[in-house]
This record gives sequence, structure tokens and C-alpha cells, in this order.
Amino acid sequence: MPYSEELDAKLARMLSQGAVRRKMFGGTCYLLKGNMVCGVYKNFLILRLGEKRAAEALKQPGVRPFDITGKPMKGWAMMAESALTDAEIAGWIEKARTFVKTLPAK
Repeated sequence: MPYSEELDAKLARMLSQGAVRRKMFGGTCYLLKGNMVCGVYKNFLILRLGEKRAAEALKQPGVRPFDITGKPMKGWAMMAESALTDAEIAGWIEKARTFVKTLPAK
């Protein structure tokens, strides 16, 4: 299944300053200083939130672990594009960006 180009375009607009777009996981991802912030997998927004914030996010409706291999990635979450407004996407991206800014550059 191809990834949502519409969601990818939204992410590109929202992360236009300083983020690098790469193809990954059969979709796309966005990196800041070499660290992945978010991306698109099929019709899902994937986010790197850190373990604490990801655990909190997973308590919310529509949020699930980022798992495409049978082994969930710690500190990550994913949610269906159809369940999100543009404002919600922007809010989630900001949370992911805030976490990634705490990581050393690669």
C-alpha cells in the first residue's frame, strides 16, 4: 500500500524550516539534525515522542504503538490520518519536535 501523499504534503509544509525529508519504511520521514521527528507510513502519522510522552499519548483514543515489524518501537506512536485535524497534526508535530531537540545531532 502506498503512503498518504496528502499527509506527507501537510508534514512538509509544517516542517518546512530545518527538516530534511527522506523515504523510509515504504513512506517518508522528516529529520532534524539527523534525528527522525515524524513521518508517514501508509495512512498513519508516526511520531517520535520519547518514552514518557509516547506512553501518555497511547492513552488517547486513536493512538497506538508504532509497530510495523511485530516489535513496537519504544518512544514512538502512530495514529490514523483520518482521525486527525490539521491543528491536531501540528500539535503532535510540535511535541515530537520538542523531544527531538533534546537529542544530540547525528
